[in-house]
Amino acid sequence: MLTVKMSVNGKPVSAELEDRTLLVQLLRENLRLTGTHIGCDTSQCGACVVHVNGVSVKSCTLLAVQADGAEVTTIEGLAKNGVLHPMQQAFMDNHGLQCGFCTPGMVMSALDIVKRNGSAVDEATVRKELEGNICRCTGYHNIVKSVQAGAKSMGG
Repeated sequence: MLTVKMSVNGKPVSAELEDRTLLVQLLRENLRLTGTHIGCDTSQCGACVVHVNGVSVKSCTLLAVQADGAEVTTIEGLAKNGVLHPMQQAFMDNHGLQCGFCTPGMVMSALDIVKRNGSAVDEATVRKELEGNICRCTGYHNIVKSVQAGAKSMGG
């Protein structure tokens, strides 16, 4: 067993873990932050995307010990004082979700897309950059629309 310390959603956490524990397991099982989903166990679906030190990562591919000392943000850390983050609100307003399983990973990936490409991100860029996230329900049209609307809200 080893001790891992990090900041999760702005709060310091510490946990005793086996060295093979994945970050997604720490988040879901130890910290009970179940918004981060396990969808495929193969790093293909993107349901487990979180931000580690400001960069989106698939938490099913990262050992918790690799995030030791890091700042981790999950979907639960986006809303402030009961107010949804503009990207979360855009997904609601533009029907960018159906069953909601992929939504946390999509939102976290979308934030990274906007961070790297700016608030005027075009449809082709959004579609290309979301290739690592799978939605089995919506057909992506409303997801792309949501990302662009969220980007616009964040930019101004």
